[in-house]
Amino acid sequence: MKNIYIYLIMVLVLGCGNNDKSTETNTNQPAVPTTDIEVTKAQFNSENMALGNISEQPFNETIKTSGMIDVPPHNKSSVSTFIGGYITKTPLLVGDVVKKGQLLVTLENPEFVEIQQEYLEVSEQLQYLKSEYDRQKTLYDENISSQKNFLKAESTYKSSLAHYNGLHKKLQMMNINPSSVEAGNLSSSINIYAPISGHVTRVNVSNGTYVSPSDSILEIIDIDHIHLELSVYEKDILKVKKGQTINFTIPEATHKTFKADVHLVGTTIDETTRRVKVHGHIDNEDTNFIVGMFTEAEIVIDTAKKWALQKEALMELDNSFYALILESQTDSEYHFEKVKLDIGMQTENFVEILNSNDLKDKTILVKGGYMLLGNGSDGGHSH
Repeated sequence: MKNIYIYLIMVLVLGCGNNDKSTETNTNQPAVPTTDIEVTKAQFNSENMALGNISEQPFNETIKTSGMIDVPPHNKSSVSTFIGGYITKTPLLVGDVVKKGQLLVTLENPEFVEIQQEYLEVSEQLQYLKSEYDRQKTLYDENISSQKNFLKAESTYKSSLAHYNGLHKKLQMMNINPSSVEAGNLSSSINIYAPISGHVTRVNVSNGTYVSPSDSILEIIDIDHIHLELSVYEKDILKVKKGQTINFTIPEATHKTFKADVHLVGTTIDETTRRVKVHGHIDNEDTNFIVGMFTEAEIVIDTAKKWALQKEALMELDNSFYALILESQTDSEYHFEKVKLDIGMQTENFVEILNSNDLKDKTILVKGGYMLLGNGSDGGHSH
Protein backbone atom coordinates (compact mmCIF):
# COMPACT_ATOMS: atom_id res chain seq x y z
CA MET A 1 0.00 0.00 0.00
CA LYS A 2 2.86 2.28 0.83
CA ASN A 3 4.41 1.60 -2.57
CA ILE A 4 1.15 2.53 -4.32
CA TYR A 5 1.09 5.96 -2.62
CA ILE A 6 4.69 6.65 -3.63
CA TYR A 7 3.87 5.73 -7.24
CA LEU A 8 0.86 8.06 -7.37
CA ILE A 9 2.88 10.99 -5.98
CA MET A 10 5.60 10.49 -8.60
CA VAL A 11 3.03 10.39 -11.40
CA LEU A 12 1.44 13.64 -10.25
CA VAL A 13 4.81 15.40 -9.95
CA LEU A 14 5.99 14.26 -13.35
CA GLY A 15 2.65 15.12 -14.92
CA CYS A 16 2.74 18.69 -13.59
CA GLY A 17 6.29 19.14 -14.79
CA ASN A 18 5.40 18.07 -18.32
CA ASN A 19 2.43 20.45 -18.45
CA ASP A 20 4.56 23.42 -17.38
CA LYS A 21 7.15 22.61 -20.03
CA SER A 22 4.48 22.36 -22.70
CA THR A 23 2.96 25.68 -21.67
CA GLU A 24 6.34 27.40 -21.67
CA THR A 25 7.12 26.08 -25.14
CA ASN A 26 3.84 27.41 -26.62
CA THR A 27 4.20 30.83 -24.95
CA ASN A 28 7.68 31.42 -26.28
CA GLN A 29 6.81 30.68 -29.91
CA PRO A 30 7.45 33.90 -31.92
CA ALA A 31 4.45 35.52 -33.74
CA VAL A 32 4.88 35.84 -37.52
CA PRO A 33 4.31 39.54 -38.52
CA THR A 34 2.40 40.16 -41.70
CA THR A 35 0.70 43.08 -43.59
CA ASP A 36 -1.78 40.76 -45.24
CA ILE A 37 -5.37 42.04 -45.34
CA GLU A 38 -8.12 39.60 -46.10
CA VAL A 39 -11.43 40.65 -47.71
CA THR A 40 -14.27 38.28 -48.45
CA LYS A 41 -15.87 38.42 -51.86
CA ALA A 42 -19.20 39.19 -50.22
CA GLN A 43 -17.67 42.18 -48.49
CA PHE A 44 -15.89 43.20 -51.70
CA ASN A 45 -19.20 43.35 -53.54
CA SER A 46 -21.24 44.95 -50.76
CA GLU A 47 -18.72 47.81 -50.35
CA ASN A 48 -18.61 48.36 -54.14
CA MET A 49 -14.87 47.79 -54.17
CA ALA A 50 -12.98 47.86 -57.47
CA LEU A 51 -9.57 46.80 -58.76
CA GLY A 52 -7.36 48.77 -61.11
CA ASN A 53 -3.81 49.76 -61.99
CA ILE A 54 -1.47 52.69 -61.74
CA SER A 55 -1.61 54.80 -64.92
CA GLU A 56 -0.04 57.83 -66.58
CA GLN A 57 -2.07 61.01 -66.12
CA PRO A 58 -1.49 64.63 -67.19
CA PHE A 59 -0.34 66.99 -64.44
CA ASN A 60 -0.13 70.74 -64.87
CA GLU A 61 2.64 73.05 -63.72
CA THR A 62 0.79 76.18 -62.69
CA ILE A 63 1.19 79.70 -61.34
CA LYS A 64 -1.26 80.53 -58.58
CA THR A 65 -2.74 83.99 -58.64
CA SER A 66 -5.90 85.93 -57.84
CA GLY A 67 -8.00 88.70 -59.32
CA MET A 68 -11.56 89.64 -60.13
CA ILE A 69 -14.28 89.48 -62.75
CA ASP A 70 -14.25 92.71 -64.75
CA VAL A 71 -15.22 94.29 -68.07
CA PRO A 72 -13.23 96.53 -70.47
CA PRO A 73 -13.40 100.27 -69.70
CA HIS A 74 -15.64 100.95 -72.72
CA ASN A 75 -18.18 98.44 -71.38
CA LYS A 76 -18.67 100.38 -68.16
CA SER A 77 -20.33 103.77 -67.92
CA SER A 78 -20.86 106.07 -64.95
CA VAL A 79 -23.79 108.31 -65.91
CA SER A 80 -23.66 111.95 -64.79
CA THR A 81 -24.88 115.36 -65.90
CA PHE A 82 -22.69 118.24 -67.01
CA ILE A 83 -25.18 120.71 -65.54
CA GLY A 84 -26.84 120.35 -62.12
CA GLY A 85 -30.51 119.72 -61.47
CA TYR A 86 -33.14 118.02 -59.34
CA ILE A 87 -34.15 114.42 -60.10
CA THR A 88 -37.86 114.21 -61.00
CA LYS A 89 -38.00 110.75 -62.56
CA THR A 90 -35.97 107.61 -61.74
CA PRO A 91 -37.73 104.64 -63.36
CA LEU A 92 -34.82 102.20 -63.01
CA LEU A 93 -33.63 99.83 -60.30
CA VAL A 94 -30.38 97.91 -59.84
CA GLY A 95 -30.42 94.88 -62.13
CA ASP A 96 -32.61 96.44 -64.82
CA VAL A 97 -31.52 95.90 -68.41
CA VAL A 98 -31.27 99.05 -70.54
CA LYS A 99 -30.66 99.71 -74.22
CA LYS A 100 -28.43 102.43 -75.59
CA GLY A 101 -30.51 105.63 -75.91
CA GLN A 102 -33.11 104.58 -73.33
CA LEU A 103 -34.38 107.22 -70.85
CA LEU A 104 -32.59 106.90 -67.51
CA VAL A 105 -33.55 109.94 -65.42
CA THR A 106 -35.17 113.36 -65.78
CA LEU A 107 -33.71 116.50 -64.19
CA GLU A 108 -35.37 119.86 -63.56
CA ASN A 109 -33.81 123.26 -62.96
CA PRO A 110 -34.89 126.89 -63.71
CA GLU A 111 -31.40 127.44 -65.14
CA PHE A 112 -32.36 125.22 -68.06
CA VAL A 113 -34.99 127.79 -69.08
CA GLU A 114 -32.50 130.64 -68.70
CA ILE A 115 -30.05 128.96 -71.06
CA GLN A 116 -32.78 128.50 -73.65
CA GLN A 117 -33.85 132.14 -73.30
CA GLU A 118 -30.25 133.25 -73.77
CA TYR A 119 -30.03 131.10 -76.87
CA LEU A 120 -33.18 132.67 -78.28
CA GLU A 121 -31.90 136.20 -77.66
CA VAL A 122 -28.53 135.50 -79.25
CA SER A 123 -30.25 133.81 -82.18
CA GLU A 124 -32.42 136.85 -82.86
CA GLN A 125 -29.52 139.27 -82.43
CA LEU A 126 -27.43 137.20 -84.78
CA GLN A 127 -29.83 137.75 -87.64
CA TYR A 128 -29.53 141.54 -87.25
CA LEU A 129 -25.74 141.42 -86.77
CA LYS A 130 -25.37 139.23 -89.87
CA SER A 131 -27.34 141.73 -91.93
CA GLU A 132 -25.29 144.64 -90.55
CA TYR A 133 -22.06 142.79 -91.27
CA ASP A 134 -23.12 142.10 -94.87
CA ARG A 135 -24.18 145.74 -95.35
CA GLN A 136 -20.91 147.12 -93.97
CA LYS A 137 -18.92 144.73 -96.12
CA THR A 138 -20.74 145.91 -99.26
CA LEU A 139 -20.25 149.58 -98.34
CA TYR A 140 -16.59 148.98 -97.55
CA ASP A 141 -16.03 147.14 -100.83
CA GLU A 142 -17.56 150.13 -102.67
CA ASN A 143 -15.44 152.56 -100.62
CA ILE A 144 -18.58 154.16 -99.20
CA SER A 145 -18.00 153.15 -95.56
CA SER A 146 -14.77 153.23 -93.58
CA GLN A 147 -12.74 150.18 -92.72
CA LYS A 148 -13.28 150.89 -89.02
CA ASN A 149 -17.04 150.49 -89.31
CA PHE A 150 -16.63 147.32 -91.32
CA LEU A 151 -14.20 145.74 -88.80
CA LYS A 152 -16.44 146.66 -85.90
CA ALA A 153 -19.47 145.03 -87.55
CA GLU A 154 -17.39 141.98 -88.41
CA SER A 155 -16.07 141.62 -84.86
CA THR A 156 -19.53 141.97 -83.28
CA TYR A 157 -21.07 139.48 -85.67
CA LYS A 158 -18.37 136.84 -85.26
CA SER A 159 -18.39 137.19 -81.48
CA SER A 160 -22.16 136.66 -81.38
CA LEU A 161 -21.85 133.76 -83.83
CA ALA A 162 -19.36 132.04 -81.48
CA HIS A 163 -21.72 132.65 -78.55
CA TYR A 164 -24.62 131.23 -80.58
CA ASN A 165 -22.68 128.13 -81.60
CA GLY A 166 -21.61 127.54 -77.99
CA LEU A 167 -25.19 127.72 -76.71
CA HIS A 168 -26.35 125.56 -79.61
CA LYS A 169 -23.89 122.86 -78.60
CA LYS A 170 -24.80 123.22 -74.94
CA LEU A 171 -28.47 122.61 -75.71
CA GLN A 172 -27.56 119.50 -77.68
CA MET A 173 -25.53 118.20 -74.73
CA MET A 174 -28.58 118.83 -72.54
CA ASN A 175 -30.63 116.74 -75.00
CA ILE A 176 -32.72 119.80 -75.92
CA ASN A 177 -33.48 120.34 -79.60
CA PRO A 178 -32.27 123.88 -80.59
CA SER A 179 -34.83 124.03 -83.42
CA SER A 180 -37.60 123.44 -80.89
CA VAL A 181 -36.27 126.28 -78.75
CA GLU A 182 -36.12 128.59 -81.77
CA ALA A 183 -39.79 127.72 -82.35
CA GLY A 184 -40.53 129.01 -78.84
CA ASN A 185 -40.84 125.65 -77.03
CA LEU A 186 -38.91 126.06 -73.76
CA SER A 187 -38.57 123.33 -71.14
CA SER A 188 -37.53 123.40 -67.48
CA SER A 189 -36.47 119.73 -67.53
CA ILE A 190 -33.94 117.64 -69.40
CA ASN A 191 -33.64 113.90 -69.99
CA ILE A 192 -30.50 111.78 -69.60
CA TYR A 193 -30.26 108.71 -71.83
CA ALA A 194 -28.21 105.51 -71.63
CA PRO A 195 -24.81 105.91 -73.35
CA ILE A 196 -24.41 102.11 -73.67
CA SER A 197 -26.54 98.97 -73.43
CA GLY A 198 -26.16 96.84 -70.34
CA HIS A 199 -27.32 96.26 -66.77
CA VAL A 200 -27.87 98.92 -64.13
CA THR A 201 -25.40 98.04 -61.37
CA ARG A 202 -25.73 101.10 -59.17
CA VAL A 203 -28.35 103.84 -58.56
CA ASN A 204 -27.15 106.72 -56.39
CA VAL A 205 -30.21 109.01 -56.51
CA SER A 206 -33.91 109.16 -55.72
CA ASN A 207 -36.69 111.58 -56.60
CA GLY A 208 -35.90 115.09 -55.36
CA THR A 209 -32.14 114.53 -55.13
CA TYR A 210 -30.01 117.41 -56.39
CA VAL A 211 -27.11 116.23 -58.53
CA SER A 212 -24.16 118.33 -59.56
CA PRO A 213 -21.86 117.70 -62.54
CA SER A 214 -19.39 115.83 -60.31
CA ASP A 215 -22.00 113.35 -59.03
CA SER A 216 -22.48 109.84 -60.42
CA ILE A 217 -26.21 109.29 -60.97
CA LEU A 218 -26.03 105.60 -61.83
CA GLU A 219 -23.72 102.99 -63.34
CA ILE A 220 -24.28 100.74 -66.34
CA ILE A 221 -22.15 97.70 -67.17
CA ASP A 222 -22.27 95.72 -70.41
CA ILE A 223 -21.38 92.13 -69.46
CA ASP A 224 -21.20 90.83 -73.04
CA HIS A 225 -17.40 91.06 -72.89
CA ILE A 226 -16.80 90.03 -69.30
CA HIS A 227 -13.23 88.92 -68.53
CA LEU A 228 -10.70 87.99 -65.85
CA GLU A 229 -8.37 90.65 -64.48
CA LEU A 230 -5.53 88.84 -62.67
CA SER A 231 -2.42 90.07 -60.86
CA VAL A 232 0.75 87.99 -61.31
CA TYR A 233 3.92 88.43 -59.25
CA GLU A 234 6.96 89.85 -61.00
CA LYS A 235 8.97 86.63 -60.44
CA ASP A 236 6.40 84.59 -62.44
CA ILE A 237 5.40 86.96 -65.23
CA LEU A 238 8.00 85.83 -67.80
CA LYS A 239 6.43 82.34 -67.73
CA VAL A 240 3.00 83.67 -68.71
CA LYS A 241 2.21 83.64 -72.44
CA LYS A 242 -0.81 84.48 -74.55
CA GLY A 243 -3.09 81.47 -75.11
CA GLN A 244 -2.22 79.59 -71.90
CA THR A 245 -5.14 77.96 -70.07
CA ILE A 246 -6.48 79.51 -66.87
CA ASN A 247 -8.45 77.45 -64.34
CA PHE A 248 -10.28 79.69 -61.89
CA THR A 249 -12.86 79.51 -59.12
CA ILE A 250 -15.22 81.92 -57.40
CA PRO A 251 -14.60 80.73 -53.81
CA GLU A 252 -17.35 82.86 -52.27
CA ALA A 253 -20.03 81.63 -54.68
CA THR A 254 -19.34 78.08 -55.90
CA HIS A 255 -16.85 75.21 -55.80
CA LYS A 256 -17.03 74.78 -59.58
CA THR A 257 -13.90 75.35 -61.66
CA PHE A 258 -14.18 77.56 -64.77
CA LYS A 259 -11.95 77.91 -67.82
CA ALA A 260 -10.34 80.95 -69.42
CA ASP A 261 -7.24 81.71 -71.48
CA VAL A 262 -4.56 84.37 -71.32
CA HIS A 263 -5.41 87.12 -73.80
CA LEU A 264 -3.14 90.01 -72.80
CA VAL A 265 -0.09 90.25 -70.53
CA GLY A 266 0.63 93.66 -69.02
CA THR A 267 3.84 95.50 -69.80
CA THR A 268 4.17 97.53 -66.59
CA ILE A 269 4.75 96.52 -62.96
CA ASP A 270 2.82 98.08 -60.10
CA GLU A 271 5.49 99.78 -57.98
CA THR A 272 3.64 99.05 -54.74
CA THR A 273 2.61 95.40 -55.18
CA ARG A 274 5.28 94.35 -57.72
CA ARG A 275 2.57 92.64 -59.74
CA VAL A 276 1.63 92.68 -63.42
CA LYS A 277 -1.93 92.66 -64.81
CA VAL A 278 -2.96 89.65 -66.91
CA HIS A 279 -6.19 89.84 -68.94
CA GLY A 280 -8.04 86.53 -69.51
CA HIS A 281 -10.95 85.67 -71.81
CA ILE A 282 -13.58 83.49 -70.13
CA ASP A 283 -14.84 80.34 -71.88
CA ASN A 284 -17.93 79.83 -69.67
CA GLU A 285 -19.85 82.79 -71.06
CA ASP A 286 -23.20 81.17 -70.23
CA THR A 287 -22.48 81.58 -66.50
CA ASN A 288 -23.95 84.66 -64.84
CA PHE A 289 -20.75 86.11 -63.45
CA ILE A 290 -21.04 89.40 -61.58
CA VAL A 291 -18.50 92.15 -62.13
CA GLY A 292 -16.34 92.56 -59.04
CA MET A 293 -16.41 88.88 -57.98
CA PHE A 294 -13.14 87.76 -56.35
CA THR A 295 -11.40 84.89 -58.14
CA GLU A 296 -8.61 82.45 -57.36
CA ALA A 297 -6.83 81.22 -60.47
CA GLU A 298 -4.09 78.94 -61.75
CA ILE A 299 -2.35 79.70 -65.04
CA VAL A 300 -1.14 76.48 -66.70
CA ILE A 301 2.41 77.06 -67.95
CA ASP A 302 3.33 73.42 -68.69
CA THR A 303 1.78 69.92 -68.78
CA ALA A 304 3.53 66.56 -68.24
CA LYS A 305 2.37 62.95 -67.83
CA LYS A 306 3.18 61.24 -64.53
CA TRP A 307 2.34 57.88 -62.89
CA ALA A 308 -0.70 58.31 -60.70
CA LEU A 309 -3.53 56.66 -58.75
CA GLN A 310 -7.12 57.75 -58.25
CA LYS A 311 -7.55 59.61 -54.98
CA GLU A 312 -9.99 56.91 -53.83
CA ALA A 313 -7.16 54.35 -54.00
CA LEU A 314 -5.13 56.14 -51.31
CA MET A 315 -5.65 55.30 -47.63
CA GLU A 316 -4.22 57.45 -44.87
CA LEU A 317 -2.81 56.01 -41.64
CA ASP A 318 -0.68 57.86 -39.08
CA ASN A 319 -0.03 60.75 -41.51
CA SER A 320 1.23 58.34 -44.20
CA PHE A 321 -0.48 57.14 -47.36
CA TYR A 322 -0.85 53.54 -48.49
CA ALA A 323 -2.27 51.48 -51.34
CA LEU A 324 -3.45 47.87 -51.22
CA ILE A 325 -1.93 45.45 -53.76
CA LEU A 326 -3.67 42.19 -54.60
CA GLU A 327 -1.42 39.31 -53.49
CA SER A 328 -3.76 36.41 -54.18
CA GLN A 329 -7.40 35.45 -54.34
CA THR A 330 -9.57 32.38 -53.89
CA ASP A 331 -13.16 31.60 -54.70
CA SER A 332 -14.27 33.24 -51.47
CA GLU A 333 -11.74 35.96 -50.60
CA TYR A 334 -9.03 38.42 -51.67
CA HIS A 335 -5.67 38.88 -49.99
CA PHE A 336 -4.08 42.35 -50.15
CA GLU A 337 -0.74 43.73 -49.00
CA LYS A 338 -0.36 47.38 -48.03
CA VAL A 339 2.39 49.43 -49.69
CA LYS A 340 3.50 52.84 -48.41
CA LEU A 341 3.30 55.62 -51.01
CA ASP A 342 5.38 58.70 -51.70
CA ILE A 343 2.99 61.23 -53.22
CA GLY A 344 3.64 64.30 -55.35
CA MET A 345 1.38 66.59 -57.38
CA GLN A 346 -2.39 66.37 -57.25
CA THR A 347 -5.27 67.09 -59.61
CA GLU A 348 -8.98 66.98 -58.91
CA ASN A 349 -9.10 63.17 -59.27
CA PHE A 350 -5.52 61.83 -59.29
CA VAL A 351 -2.39 61.86 -57.12
CA GLU A 352 1.15 61.49 -58.48
CA ILE A 353 2.97 58.43 -57.07
CA LEU A 354 6.71 59.07 -56.78
CA ASN A 355 7.58 55.43 -55.96
CA SER A 356 5.57 54.18 -58.94
CA ASN A 357 7.94 51.23 -59.58
CA ASP A 358 6.49 49.54 -56.49
CA LEU A 359 3.06 49.52 -58.14
CA LYS A 360 3.71 48.89 -61.82
CA ASP A 361 2.27 45.63 -63.19
CA LYS A 362 0.34 45.24 -59.94
CA THR A 363 -3.41 44.93 -59.39
CA ILE A 364 -4.50 47.59 -56.90
CA LEU A 365 -7.64 48.17 -54.85
CA VAL A 366 -8.73 51.52 -56.27
CA LYS A 367 -12.16 51.92 -54.70
CA GLY A 368 -13.95 51.06 -51.47
CA GLY A 369 -10.96 50.28 -49.27
CA TYR A 370 -10.95 53.40 -47.11
CA MET A 371 -11.99 51.44 -43.96
CA LEU A 372 -9.50 48.58 -44.23
CA LEU A 373 -6.45 50.23 -42.68
CA GLY A 374 -6.51 50.91 -38.96
CA ASN A 375 -9.96 49.35 -38.68
CA GLY A 376 -9.28 45.73 -39.56
CA SER A 377 -12.16 44.40 -37.53
CA ASP A 378 -14.57 46.66 -39.40
CA GLY A 379 -13.37 46.28 -42.94
CA GLY A 380 -11.47 42.98 -43.17
CA HIS A 381 -9.24 40.53 -41.32
CA SER A 382 -5.53 41.28 -40.75
CA HIS A 383 -3.08 38.49 -40.07
